[in-house]
Amino acid sequence: MAESSAAGRIAVDAMGGDLGPAEVVEAAKLALAEYPGLIPLTLVGDVAVLRPLLQKAGLANHPTLTLSHASEIITMDDKPLLAIRRKKDSSMMRAIELVKHGEAIAAVSCGNTGSLVAAGILKLRTLEGLDRAALAPAVPRADGYFILIDAGANPEARPEHLVHNAIIGSHYARIELGCAAPRVGLLSIGTEEGKGNALITETHDALKRMGSLVNYVGLVEGFQLFFDHVDVVVCDGFVGNICVKSWESLAKFFTGELRDLLQANPLRATGAFLAQGAFDALRRRINPERYGGAPLLGLKGNIIKAHGSSNRQAWKNAIRVANEAVQSDLNHRIEVDVALANEILHQPVA
Repeated sequence: MAESSAAGRIAVDAMGGDLGPAEVVEAAKLALAEYPGLIPLTLVGDVAVLRPLLQKAGLANHPTLTLSHASEIITMDDKPLLAIRRKKDSSMMRAIELVKHGEAIAAVSCGNTGSLVAAGILKLRTLEGLDRAALAPAVPRADGYFILIDAGANPEARPEHLVHNAIIGSHYARIELGCAAPRVGLLSIGTEEGKGNALITETHDALKRMGSLVNYVGLVEGFQLFFDHVDVVVCDGFVGNICVKSWESLAKFFTGELRDLLQANPLRATGAFLAQGAFDALRRRINPERYGGAPLLGLKGNIIKAHGSSNRQAWKNAIRVANEAVQSDLNHRIEVDVALANEILHQPVA
């Protein structure tokens, strides 16, 4: 195993997660075993810590796994801009630097979201035609999943940013959800024309002008999100961040409540035992680990943000998301359609 990195690799920030680098190493082992054709990996972090973990996992001499040393860690308590200025040798910054300098083509981290977004934008810059990036997690709904965009990268947005989000989210839904023509909805407080604030009204009108660039089905409200109405939900990062954290919190609440209620007496416990298979399937279905990473889309490089408390399964899935984004040439497709959308946006409204 070489202690360097080469072009065409996924750089994995091995130090920033709540569960420590051992969980990242185990995730790399799972990903290498489960995903044929996986782009080679570079684990970024303290080599003195990572080397024995790789030895223990049987990966010390793996031909497609390398190490890149970083002596610092950006913690969840660090102030984003201060951290990226002062901790230049952090595992997160080094992973992003590898992408910036062409030594890797994607970076995966579960570290401080604010630092990751700020560093990604400052170091990689946005794609041609874009001036904002967006986080796009996959969220479970009836009979599938939908892409929520933006989940927190850009709290203050203009109509053109939300139009760009619709295009970016559509392309991501094609590769991640397998939708040929993803249905796009704009999140509002109602579905009637005129519902919502000025941002929603202007964005709604702009999306209707996009024609075949976006399969826009109109306004959607909270009641519809978890049923099979749309494949992409567009919103600004302020609203989206509240949505995704509320979903995760609600999923944990129901799981805990159900467990407590089913253990309340022996009769319920017996019934729960008989239905254990169904309960396990439901827990897997609503678990955020199913899609372990939300890509930070719209940058000249691929960055995947995994949850801070990611376990090895979530890390493995985040690596898979990075692999698929690179192999699908996602950024080039986004750039082409954003250029067409900008032409439409700059045309006079009849």
